Amino acid sequence: MKTALPLLLVLISFNFTVAQSKYKFSYAEPESKGYSSNKLEILKDHLKQSGSSSMLILVDGDIIFEWETTSKKHLVHSIRKALLNSLYGIAIERKQIDTLTSLKELGINDLDPKLSDKELEAKVSDLLKSRSGIYHNAAAVNNAMLKDRPDRETYKPGEHYYYNNWDFNTLGAILEQQTGESIYTLFLNEIAKPLGMHDYLGNYVVIDLELEDTERPKTDGYYQYERSLSKFPAYHFRMSARDLALYGQLYLNYGNWNGKQIIPKEWIDTSTKPYSIYNPKYGSAYGMLWRVRVPNEKTIKNSFYHTGLGVHMLGIYPDNNMVMVHRVDTEGDFKYNEGDFYKMLGLLFNSRDDK
Repeated sequence: MKTALPLLLVLISFNFTVAQSKYKFSYAEPESKGYSSNKLEILKDHLKQSGSSSMLILVDGDIIFEWETTSKKHLVHSIRKALLNSLYGIAIERKQIDTLTSLKELGINDLDPKLSDKELEAKVSDLLKSRSGIYHNAAAVNNAMLKDRPDRETYKPGEHYYYNNWDFNTLGAILEQQTGESIYTLFLNEIAKPLGMHDYLGNYVVIDLELEDTERPKTDGYYQYERSLSKFPAYHFRMSARDLALYGQLYLNYGNWNGKQIIPKEWIDTSTKPYSIYNPKYGSAYGMLWRVRVPNEKTIKNSFYHTGLGVHMLGIYPDNNMVMVHRVDTEGDFKYNEGDFYKMLGLLFNSRDDK
């Protein structure tokens, strides 16, 4: 895997991108898009009281709701998986990656205890669906993940869904191995520049979380190693609400931007299918690097989204032609709770004039 450059060199390398063309957002009155300004004021009051950092709602590509500083960059946490989705779609179309290739064929393995012959049969597609059957230690794993993690070789590749940071981290390494580029450089050149993102400049560093006095950097990205657990780092992103909204709009546009097909339409359809239903009561499923709403009889095109730390969210709702971004400053002490998150969603969807 390509090693990141020292911070100073990375910052120098990307200073020339500051003058790139920025996307010009357009605004619309909520009522013109079928939403109530009064109900959105109630949402605004809730955001103030609950400890949100910012929120942005686009309908038909126009901003109908913008709260607080949407240019401020925060860690996206697990939304990083959705950001990797686009780069995989592009690499697959360019035949740099074949999703039916096995880990053995790619020469992928990890620290002792190394992967077994059965685990090495896992294909790229299994990792994309978080169904690899590989329950090796990994970077950036929390206690909830560890509590639910099966024992090694409990399931065959493709047989069982488990939200698995080993799969996600290894996908990042495979992408870099097959393209010869850093994830952050790929995202800058393939996504951020074409969309005219305002705040993402592609600077990144490497940290080892197991070293003393390691601080999480304020760069746009950083590789987080935990070298006693795995050879594959987690790849973290820091992004603003407005840049995430542009990313969501790209998916709402079916991968097309100003007449150019950036992400293959077929890949968006394939990766937003509900492959693993993990919460039947609420119709929640996992696709490929996206969480997916299970369609019902009223669905024209199913919605998809990703959350981060249970409080950040990027949501794409094709039937409403809407993109939603919600952010919380989780890089210091914060008190935002899950109940407020779900109340925020309820207020958003009840803000339509027909509700």
